Amino acid sequence: MKKSSAAAAGQAWQIYSETLEPGTPGLWTRARAVPRMLKAVLRGEYKGLSHKTLGMLVVGLIYIVSPIDAVPDILIPIGLVDDTGVLLWLAAVLVKSAGDYVTWERGGRPKVVVGDLVD
Repeated sequence: MKKSSAAAAGQAWQIYSETLEPGTPGLWTRARAVPRMLKAVLRGEYKGLSHKTLGMLVVGLIYIVSPIDAVPDILIPIGLVDDTGVLLWLAAVLVKSAGDYVTWERGGRPKVVVGDLVD
């Protein structure tokens, strides 16, 4: 569990660092683009976020808000590690995907990263 949370935190930091690079959409621009991106994906207009990835995001969100956990939250801090890992993964995927979406909206081509889920 600790390794997966550390990996998710590292991934989140890497994605956040990408928002600071010159010429890339900033974090606030990406955050505002998330609703537009989700609508475009559901309408079939944007193919940069696969339905598999979207489904995993939904499952992750349900897992975080659900009172049922793989590791109960009563076992603090161990119980919060799994939720934190999922939350960091969710944030990392949304920030990266929203950046790709903004680039696509502006007429560019988003980068494809090894490990992305694609249809």
